[in-house]
Amino acid sequence: MPDGALPVLDVKDLKTVFKTRGGEVHAVNDVSFSLKPGELLGVVGESGSGKSVTMMSLIGLLPSPPAEVRNGTVMFDGDDLLNVDAARMRDIRGGDIGFVFQDPMTSLNPVFTVGMQIAEPLRKHMGMNKKAARARAVELLELVGIPDAERRLDDYPHQFSGGMRQRVMIAIALACDPKVLIADEPTTALDVTIQAQILELMKELRTKLGMAVIWITHDLGVIAGIADRVIVMYGGQIVEHAPVADLFADPQHPYTQALLTTIPSVSGERSKRLTIIEGQPPILGAAPTLCPFRDRCNKRVEICERMMPQRYPVSGQHDAACFHADPGIPKEKAVGHAG
Repeated sequence: MPDGALPVLDVKDLKTVFKTRGGEVHAVNDVSFSLKPGELLGVVGESGSGKSVTMMSLIGLLPSPPAEVRNGTVMFDGDDLLNVDAARMRDIRGGDIGFVFQDPMTSLNPVFTVGMQIAEPLRKHMGMNKKAARARAVELLELVGIPDAERRLDDYPHQFSGGMRQRVMIAIALACDPKVLIADEPTTALDVTIQAQILELMKELRTKLGMAVIWITHDLGVIAGIADRVIVMYGGQIVEHAPVADLFADPQHPYTQALLTTIPSVSGERSKRLTIIEGQPPILGAAPTLCPFRDRCNKRVEICERMMPQRYPVSGQHDAACFHADPGIPKEKAVGHAG
C-alpha cells in the first residue's frame, strides 16, 4: 500500500443518535478516520463502544427510525454515502462495499441454499445469468476453502459448521470484488482453531484481491496479527489511533493501556488473576462534553473535569484523545493524580 495513496474511504465528524422512549442515545460522536486501498484497519473497544454502529452508519444498515445520522461526511468513490439515494446505496452495499456480519447463523437465510445466497448479489450487481452466477459461486466457495464446492452449493446453512458458515458469509461479501470489506467480529463465535483458519484466510484474500478491510473486534490479540493501523473506540468516540506496532509499543490513552493489561499471558505466574477495568461504560444519554473514560481512569487530572480532550498528535500517524498526550500539560503535574 503506497504511503501517498488517496483514501478509498474518508469519514469526517460522523454522529449517530438513537431516539428511544427513554430519550436519545448518542451512540457515535464526531468519529473521523480514513482507509487507504489495500489497508487493513482494526477497530477495537468494549461492547457498546460504538464500533458496529459506526460501520453500519456508513452504509445505511441502521433502521431509521430509531437511528438518525445527524452529522458527518462519508466519501467513497466521489460520493458522500450519507447523501446518496436509496438506489445508489443498494448498488454500493454488497457491490463496492462488502459486509461480513458477526453471527452467520442469523445472517444467512435458513430457507435458501448457500448457492442461491451467493448468487443473489452476482445477479443483482454483476448482471450474471443463473449459469454464470452458479459457476462464480463455486469459485468463491473454493476461494474461501470449502471442499467439494459444487455439491455444497445446494446445501442449506444448517448443514454447515460454524466455521464453514462464516466462510460462506465471507464468500457472499467477496462476490462482487468489493473495494472495501467490513468484517464485524467475524471470529467471535468460533473456537480458536477455526478462528486461526479464518484469520489466515483473510490475510490470503486481502493479498490476492488487494481490497481494503475494516476489521471490528474486541480482541487486541487478533488485531496484533493482521492490522496495519488501529483505532480504539470508547463511549462512541475514537480515543486513540496509531499504526499497530506503535499502539502496542507505546499506548498513550489510559483506556488503551487498560485494554492491553487485560490480555491473558501464557508466561509468568499461573495463579495471577486476570486484570479487569473497574467500572462500567458510560450511559450515552447526551452528547459528551468531557472525556467519556474519566470516571474509570486512574490517571485523570483536574482538567479532565472541565474540558473535552482533542485527538493530540503523538508521533507520525499516532494520536490520542487524552490530556496526557498534550505536550502543553507538564508530565510531572499530570502523573500521580489518581481519581
